[in-house]
Amino acid sequence: MSTAADILKSIAPTIATALGGPLAGAAVSFLASKFGVDPSLVQQTVAGMGPSDLVKMKQLDLDFQVEMAKLGISVQMAQIATNTEEAKSSSIFVAGARPFILWTCGVAFGYVAILEPLARFVAQVFYGYHGQFPVIDTTLTLQVLGGLLGLSGLRSFDKKNGVAS
Repeated sequence: MSTAADILKSIAPTIATALGGPLAGAAVSFLASKFGVDPSLVQQTVAGMGPSDLVKMKQLDLDFQVEMAKLGISVQMAQIATNTEEAKSSSIFVAGARPFILWTCGVAFGYVAILEPLARFVAQVFYGYHGQFPVIDTTLTLQVLGGLLGLSGLRSFDKKNGVAS
């Protein structure tokens, strides 16, 4: 069964993204004004929406995009600004999160792609060992690593095409 958040993500992705990021206040205020409710009741109002209200929510998502464009605010640009501020931080808990995730995913990939096959080969050929080696499920880690590397790949594409930073 879908939750209210899942429904909101599929029907109104811009509002859902804003609610989960740096524009949460703007999104809540926008929805409160459109529903005619107090901002503290927006979540309850969205959760109680019926199927007939979903069309209205889709229209509200488009209206929210227009309003943000009028204000010169892009959800993606706001997220980029947040990422920039995080990267400037000297705190390991703020600026170190992305490098930690990158290194964790990189180590998992290195083990699965290089270390484990090499160790298995050496163990079997030189020592006659035919037992199991630890298995790492890299389904999630490779998706995250691909996403992180995809961003740098896009930047390389921009550099190749002469797009300024």
